[in-house]
Amino acid sequence: MTDQPAGEAGTDLDGQAPDRARRWRQMLDLLAERGRLSVTETAAALSVSEATVRRDFTELARQQLVTRTHGGVLATAVAYDLPARYRASSGSDPKERIAALAADLVEPGMVVGFNGGTTTSATARRLAARIEHGPHSGEHALTVVTNALNIATEMVLRPHIRTVSLGGVARPQSYEMTGPLATLVLNELWLDVLILGIDGLTAAGGASCRHVGEAGINALMVQRASRVVVAGTGEKVGHRAFARICDVDQVDVLVTDPSAPEDELAALRSAGVEVHLV
Repeated sequence: MTDQPAGEAGTDLDGQAPDRARRWRQMLDLLAERGRLSVTETAAALSVSEATVRRDFTELARQQLVTRTHGGVLATAVAYDLPARYRASSGSDPKERIAALAADLVEPGMVVGFNGGTTTSATARRLAARIEHGPHSGEHALTVVTNALNIATEMVLRPHIRTVSLGGVARPQSYEMTGPLATLVLNELWLDVLILGIDGLTAAGGASCRHVGEAGINALMVQRASRVVVAGTGEKVGHRAFARICDVDQVDVLVTDPSAPEDELAALRSAGVEVHLV
């Protein structure tokens, strides 16, 4: 089934409609590089019809991800002035598969927390897109609470998401805010679910990260959450990082990839963690 209405003259040049999420990602990557795109050059670059590009540009503008111009779009500065490590990656990337499944564990209307990291950033992006195009889309269909500046920057552009950014001192390495201001705000909030990025997770040592300040805020996010979903690639499972976030009995779900060591996965399951491999 194509993404074009019946009877529309334009058709994709290769005869098949590319996946819209992938196509949008390619458009945004091009826009991040060039700052401005025309309908004609985008259609040529992605091998789709100009009619498809116009519809995509209109929808991206509606979501405040681009600024529509006559014949094209301009980059929304706040959305694209971000480090390359936070840009969307290929769907074949384990982080993207993990993000897709983790996002599916969040329901519309929930209050969901995110700490910083590439996997949590990808999860937030996936979740925002799903809510936007789902039957429950609308004002404040989801509340996002985060101490990560890059996640807050992306989510605030989504009109259907209420974004709560914790205060504090930002670390340029991770974009995470830490310190007493972040703690003060977080102590006044409750989270239905926390999507927790980690640097290490073991059955014996629990969840951990590299930075003490981040560990303290992450630990408080765990305490304020009814459900904790750890999202991390397989090389982090069985590994212990410098600073402890929480014990394993505070982790409800692990979403990871099959590269995680099986013996550690078995130990985590025995400890009561629900494990999803993607």
